Amino acid sequence: MSDKEMVPVATAKATYIRIAPRKVQIVLDLIRNQPVEKAMAILKYTPKAACEPLEKLLKSAIANAENNNNMDVDRLYVAECSVSQGPTLKRIRPRAQGRAYRINKKTSHISLVLKEAE
Repeated sequence: MSDKEMVPVATAKATYIRIAPRKVQIVLDLIRNQPVEKAMAILKYTPKAACEPLEKLLKSAIANAENNNNMDVDRLYVAECSVSQGPTLKRIRPRAQGRAYRINKKTSHISLVLKEAE
């Protein structure tokens, strides 16, 4: 394949997910460069809060690969996955003597790229 020809990729993005990016990053490191079957199994049996939205995102990326790009689902693997911080929701917690403490609820933007193995 020459460098002009594009390798088909399937992408999926999830934005404004209500979970901190550092918690998502831990799970993304587990599934990076894994075949989709193994990645799905890892997400299913890992007891982390980030696994639920990531499993949904992976299913979406697989569906995109199958329907939009006519890729072979059995040969797909997680080529790239990244997370970046979205906007922070600022909340107030009342404390003693009329003080207010701020609680920052972080959000994440997650992107997933699938490619076919050679």
